[in-house]
Amino acid sequence: MNTWKTLLLGACAPLVLSACATTASAPVVDATPAPVAEAAKPNPKYGTFGFDVAGMDKAVAPGDDFYAYANGGWTKATEIPADRGSYATFAVLADLATERTRAILDEAAKAQGAEGSNARKIGDYYASFMDEAAIEAAGAAPLKPELDRIAAIKTRADLSRELGATLRADVDALNMTDYTTDRLFGLWVAEDMNDTSKYRPYLMQGGLGLPDRAYYLDDSPRFQELRGKYKAHIAAMLTLGGYANAEARAAKILALETAIARAHLTVDETGDVAKANNVWSQADLQKKAPGIDWSAWLQGAGMTDQPVVGPWQPSAISGISKLVGSQPIDTWKDYLAFHAIERGAPYLSKAFADEHFAFNGTALGGTPQQRDRWKRGVDNTNAALGEAVGQLYVERHFTPEAKAQMQEMVKNILAAFDARIDRLDWMSADTKAKAKEKLAVFRVGVGYPDKWRDYSGLEIVRGDAYGNWQRADLFDYRRNVAKLKGPVDHDEWWMTPQTVNALNLPMQNMIVFPAAILEPTFFDPNADAAVNYGAIGGVIGHEIVHGFDDTGALFDVKGNLKNWWSPADMAQFKARGQALAAQYSAYEPLPGLHLNGNQVLGENIADLAGLASAYDAYHLSLKGRPAPVIDGFTADQRFYFGWAQNYRSKFREASLRRNVLSGVHSPGVYRAQTVRNLDPWYPAFEVKPGQGLYLTPDQRVKIW
Repeated sequence: MNTWKTLLLGACAPLVLSACATTASAPVVDATPAPVAEAAKPNPKYGTFGFDVAGMDKAVAPGDDFYAYANGGWTKATEIPADRGSYATFAVLADLATERTRAILDEAAKAQGAEGSNARKIGDYYASFMDEAAIEAAGAAPLKPELDRIAAIKTRADLSRELGATLRADVDALNMTDYTTDRLFGLWVAEDMNDTSKYRPYLMQGGLGLPDRAYYLDDSPRFQELRGKYKAHIAAMLTLGGYANAEARAAKILALETAIARAHLTVDETGDVAKANNVWSQADLQKKAPGIDWSAWLQGAGMTDQPVVGPWQPSAISGISKLVGSQPIDTWKDYLAFHAIERGAPYLSKAFADEHFAFNGTALGGTPQQRDRWKRGVDNTNAALGEAVGQLYVERHFTPEAKAQMQEMVKNILAAFDARIDRLDWMSADTKAKAKEKLAVFRVGVGYPDKWRDYSGLEIVRGDAYGNWQRADLFDYRRNVAKLKGPVDHDEWWMTPQTVNALNLPMQNMIVFPAAILEPTFFDPNADAAVNYGAIGGVIGHEIVHGFDDTGALFDVKGNLKNWWSPADMAQFKARGQALAAQYSAYEPLPGLHLNGNQVLGENIADLAGLASAYDAYHLSLKGRPAPVIDGFTADQRFYFGWAQNYRSKFREASLRRNVLSGVHSPGVYRAQTVRNLDPWYPAFEVKPGQGLYLTPDQRVKIW
């Protein structure tokens, strides 16, 4: 996934033209249904006003645990599906999108449309993945060309060329759940942070098979045991690939990856965009990162004519390059062979796919059961041909009326945030003016892009599942590299319409809401406005505020990394952010494992100020009308219920640990309880001193 700051999993991509232009100065328009019970035509699953009353636990005092009060019934009644490491509202909607997409793919596979058409490509891709008999018959044969090429490596130049050939555009610099790659480096083609009228190729640290450097370097028994399982997994994969002495090779590969991990920056360090804003020439690569033959590497990567790269983590790039020059070539060959097998395993015979899942699914995520093959087929087809699928998806599942209502809600929340800037008592008039100038150029994409991606150059062969995956992977890489020779494409989207997420693009000053997230409980066009503003409105506010969080605030009105703050204002902003970070660092999801408040700071700033802006927008949308009481719940109560139900979630222990160590989002329970910083929440639920979530007014963090 190529995004900047996302709602679900983390944070950058080139400037995108919005599906609808909006401005912060637009008047507040009440285009949502009148917030009265008689006007609502709700989804019956969610009660009279669009909230799941049965999912509450009214035995819990909201002031002690608001998440449990709003979601306790759901938590008690819900089991994590056997094929998942966690389950949340996002997953519920993702399941719906997957079912809908399956129907599209099944039809396309059966119809076998015109040769070369998108419908034919998606049908053939899906059908090929579902043809288990053909995949089983092929066995390990699809791996042979790549493994033979690796076996032929003799010199450091050969090694460097092959390492370059493995490069793919498979990382996302500020989306911390998607910024690492098992390839030695990852490529991210996005706007130049100093001049967003052109692209820059950002080079990212990679090379690890485990999720994060901590998995290699933490000496606790839990991680030692996991590393033992990983070594056994490496050996098993090499054995399946036909390699002898697999255990000895696996030990050397693990030692090499451990050395790579020592060179890596942490998730927190990687999020420092100012330190990441580097430009190296080809000569700089040779001088500052010796070890790799960079001329051969660039040749393998198809980037020999690229004059500069942007090393996001310079010390890591240098450290990894040094290992290429110092570690035995045979060890590197084994490393490359293992990762080639590992990447291809999902598209190979059952023995490969099962071993891949046994480690990556069960050992790493605690997931007992592999996803049904058709679900994996949907996921893989979306990954290869996402917008081709998405074009058919929105034709069936997204209405113009829903789009229009969302656009008006966005206008209201932009206007509310604009007014919040005016009311700040800690920011100078000059910085306020610049913040409002930036907000005024925000653009918004709702549902789907205006221009669809062209897949005419991608060859899909029915019956060749592995080859289809390889060609699609390479097609996307070459599409990204080709951008470097042309102007910035302001029309490109960075999420498919069938993705359950949302994103902010700081270098584009744009926010995007794909069609698949615009479903209950996040959004119901017929539901009570208070619930919609708390649910999808909180999401809208979240994405707006990402343009002004600890990262977004560093980008100016043109999307360039350029300071627009006075020193005093920035000091205040940072101090308030650190107060929020300290609050979240006190949370302990697992015994002895606390959140890293700085690692999750950007997402929590977005939750805090985004929800506050959505609250203001809801009350503005009433235009002086009284907010109704429905089924005994006030409008403010329904608003906060809408927010809390966004973040219903359950985790298996291994999945939760991974989320805390390598993710930038707090677990759902803590996201729901950001309400404790918002003054209107206290009278809405009669929260009193002494209750678990109570904060005195001076302890409540206020940033925007």
